[in-house]
Amino acid sequence: MTEFENINFEEILDEGLGIIAEEINFSDFDTKESDESQNLFPILPVRNMVMFPKVVIPITAGREKSKKLLEEAQKENKFIGIISQKNPNEENPTEKDLYTIGTLAKIIKIIKLPEGNITAITRGVQRFKVKKMVSQEPYFLAEITKQKDSQPKDKEEFSALMDNIKDLAEKIINIDPNIPNAAQFALKNIDGQEDLLNFVSANGNFSSDKKQRLLDEKTLIGRAKTLYELMHDDFRHLELKNQIHQKTSKDLDKQQREYFLNQQIKTIQDELGGGAESDADEFKKKAEKITWNAEVENHFQKELQRLQRQHPNSPDYNVQRNYLDFFTDLPWEKYSKDHFDLKKAEKLLDKEHFGLEDIKKRILEHIAVLKLKNDMKSPILCLVGPPGVGKTSLGKSIADSLGRKYVRVSLGGLHDESEIRGHRKTYIGAMAGRILQSIKKSGTSNPVIVLDEIDKIGQGIHGDPSSALLEVLDPEQNSNFYDNFLEMGYDLSKVMFIATANSLSSVQRPLLDRMEIISIAGYTLEEKIEIAKRHLIKKQLQENGLDAKSLKLGNTELKHIIDAHTSESGVRTLEKRIAGVARWVALQLAMENEFDPKISVEKVDEILGVPRPKTLAEITDVPGVVTGLAWTSVGGDILFIESILSKGKGGLTMTGNLGNVMKESATIALEFIKAHYEELGISEEDIEKKNIHVHVPEGATPKDGPSAGIAMLTSMVSSYKNKKVKSHLAMTGEITLRGKVLPVGGIKEKLLAATRAGIKEVILCEANRKDVEEIKKDYLKNLKVNYVSNMSEVIEIALK
Repeated sequence: MTEFENINFEEILDEGLGIIAEEINFSDFDTKESDESQNLFPILPVRNMVMFPKVVIPITAGREKSKKLLEEAQKENKFIGIISQKNPNEENPTEKDLYTIGTLAKIIKIIKLPEGNITAITRGVQRFKVKKMVSQEPYFLAEITKQKDSQPKDKEEFSALMDNIKDLAEKIINIDPNIPNAAQFALKNIDGQEDLLNFVSANGNFSSDKKQRLLDEKTLIGRAKTLYELMHDDFRHLELKNQIHQKTSKDLDKQQREYFLNQQIKTIQDELGGGAESDADEFKKKAEKITWNAEVENHFQKELQRLQRQHPNSPDYNVQRNYLDFFTDLPWEKYSKDHFDLKKAEKLLDKEHFGLEDIKKRILEHIAVLKLKNDMKSPILCLVGPPGVGKTSLGKSIADSLGRKYVRVSLGGLHDESEIRGHRKTYIGAMAGRILQSIKKSGTSNPVIVLDEIDKIGQGIHGDPSSALLEVLDPEQNSNFYDNFLEMGYDLSKVMFIATANSLSSVQRPLLDRMEIISIAGYTLEEKIEIAKRHLIKKQLQENGLDAKSLKLGNTELKHIIDAHTSESGVRTLEKRIAGVARWVALQLAMENEFDPKISVEKVDEILGVPRPKTLAEITDVPGVVTGLAWTSVGGDILFIESILSKGKGGLTMTGNLGNVMKESATIALEFIKAHYEELGISEEDIEKKNIHVHVPEGATPKDGPSAGIAMLTSMVSSYKNKKVKSHLAMTGEITLRGKVLPVGGIKEKLLAATRAGIKEVILCEANRKDVEEIKKDYLKNLKVNYVSNMSEVIEIALK
């Protein structure tokens, strides 16, 4: 069926219905109902209108089926059934697309239009219900049942209700500027209440489905009540619309004036050749190149409309413009393709990082899992280790091996939650959080983002940024990460996050649970030499403008720099020392002094200064001094614990800036000695008449932890027995009152520190054997490890 337009009764009066009224006596149709014996009628589907009895409405038809139906019905003086479509957008309706209640109508006159269409002036006669659709060609033909409106039982109520409807209709006509004056005339000249009811129902400002609801009403009183409710809602809407119009008219007048002036300026600029596209057009063009889902599209259109409603000179305009600029710059659903070439990734990791075999193996395992899953959802790794071991550069290598973009976000000292989640855009200077800024910077939605120094996040008065990271680093939540500035969710599930930290002690436990921890302990002497030869020397030659012939450092010289001028787990200080040598060479070249490019050990000491003294043997060559092993945030280290006896009453004094745990360890050790002095070979007189003083040097540095328990007890026994501890021996472990030795953590870092310090033998708890077995054997090739379970074994080994 063709498309039909509903032309309101008011427009009919304005467009010539008065002329038709002179030619046709409408009273003929008031009494001339259809033949009661006839029950088959042609059906004309219409849309965007509903025909009511006693109402004259023009219907425009453009398709052949509709024109044929109207012309044949006029020739044969037949009644036609007019039924509304349920879906006005349906071009070819079927029986199920039509309502069942319609109106029989008589064709008054047909007017042919220049475009080939025809307009039929029709008048509704009586309601009907479709009993059965007989045929659809050449047009719909249906068997119907005629419906009569049930007259109201309470005439007074119906009359009062119709008076209210008429009064309300006049009010609506008065306040609605879109209704023509002819409607007022037509309303005053309708005498019958039923005619008035149908006229207002047909011409009210309601949707077609609401009008159909009115037509479906079987009783006149029911139709009147429903109509009054719809009119009341319409009247309230018009009143509110007028109030808003009056309130904003002054501002609109001012804005319109400024708008016209701006348009004139723009026209002048265009004429001069210097005009620019409006911001809205610019954002529309950017949006056309972006692929996003319906939710994001709807949000963008809303924000764009908000920008268009604002005046360019208002402060909010720039805020909205900056927001849309950021919104369209984000790489929505734009991903770089992952390269799952494991052999190439292995070569790249080996080339850029010497050693760290376990770490590189773990990274390759992750890449392999991503390849087999064929899923870009990425794991969240946390690389933990001392400074200078290559945590951040490992993140860069992972990005290169996967073919992803690399972004580094420094979290050290961060103390504002909005740095992660962003500010609300209503604030002055608002911006998105660092996570989305990094996504924008990378240009893809699946980069590798290194969250550097995650253990150094602070907590200020503006929230806890560490807690804000819980959503970012949770694979189950970050698919819809909410940024306050963006005001909607953004998918971070395909981003590979790699966090770095020196220590996990300050990281929240829930945050640790969301990450896979990979520990990087440090490098051995041999590994540091290889790293220096492969990477550090080349880098410093380039940074100081030298060529390979200008500076030569052999294995002996590098070993001396590492042993005598550095004491670290990583290679950062080593790089600084090599840089110092390179700068000296650069100075000689710049001053044109003669020098030997092959730097000797003596020349290294001359350039870098006095070497670090080797005092281990001298310090421990007296009774009461023991070498302990400690773990710090910058790797493992050794510390000395010394004790001495003096006259007194068996008291204990502790110095060296010790924490509560170390003080408790010293107290436990002394009580154990008092309880077992005979077994340990200590005289009762020494315990009762001599005080013991325990000291840990470097008192300016706070020290705490349980690892020094066995070292303190050994130191005290050594002092009481006046017997020296075995040289080049170190130990770590916790003790109990019963003399049991308990395991401690950080074994790998501590053993590497022992090898750096020249320790040849260590004492560990038996329970720490599994930790030692996980360490590469090359790291411990010159180190003897003794495993103990109680203090008697420690004393036997240490004081042998």
